[in-house]
Amino acid sequence: MIILMRHGADDDSRLGGWSDAGLSQKGKEQVEKSCKLIDENNFNIKYIYSSDLPRARETAEIVSKHLGLPVTLLEGFRETNNGDLAGIPKVRFEKEYPGLYFSSLDWEQQYPNGESPKQVYNRIKEAWNKFKISTEALEGDILLVTHAGVINIIRCIEEGIEYTNKEVHFKTAHAEIVPIK
Repeated sequence: MIILMRHGADDDSRLGGWSDAGLSQKGKEQVEKSCKLIDENNFNIKYIYSSDLPRARETAEIVSKHLGLPVTLLEGFRETNNGDLAGIPKVRFEKEYPGLYFSSLDWEQQYPNGESPKQVYNRIKEAWNKFKISTEALEGDILLVTHAGVINIIRCIEEGIEYTNKEVHFKTAHAEIVPIK
């Protein structure tokens, strides 16, 4: 079984995307609670993979320490590349890029120096298909630590729901664990 996990909370005064923000103290505590849930649910995690962005990587490292397993970083499971907006303070965002949210972008409209919804979807779909193929022979459960937008896309693919950036079909809380059968 593949288990998806969203990273813990980071600095909510800044935009995410391809930011270099790590976990906040609250985020670290959320991940510690999720480690207890992993134990309580008797998951048989034998492999940990993670987006290489700091907040996901730190989340995976906490789980890694808890389970005594190494982490393999995968660039393909990064959140949306929001280009010039990555990590900027939300106050600055509201002044310089008012209303330029992912859900406001047209399908092929890119963030300044970033990705379009179409590019994000295609990148995640390709990474997910390759990941499933490359891990299908592995024994035990596989944990993939990633981001809310990525999890939404993966779940749309797995549930056969047409993905659109205009609607979030599957909301995932910080450090939430989502088993994929």
